[in-house]
Amino acid sequence: MATETVGAYEIDYSGVHMDDVDGWAAWVTIYGPSSNPMHRNSIVPAQRVAVEHVYASQAEAQAEARSVALAMIEENSARTAG
Repeated sequence: MATETVGAYEIDYSGVHMDDVDGWAAWVTIYGPSSNPMHRNSIVPAQRVAVEHVYASQAEAQAEARSVALAMIEENSARTAG
């Protein structure tokens, strides 16, 4: 699982091997700002994204999960700014 900080957000994203089919799924969790530095505030709980797609490699699944997480953050930032 990769972790990246984007502004005030922290994203965890990964490619998870699927047992029922030959391939990988994209998973993401997004944490937002928290008033307690010892507590991570999950604003998007761990979930599979791009559920209609199975990726050929873990790297492809991770790249898609990261892309989706960044789009979610951008959308949330635009909504709260407007």
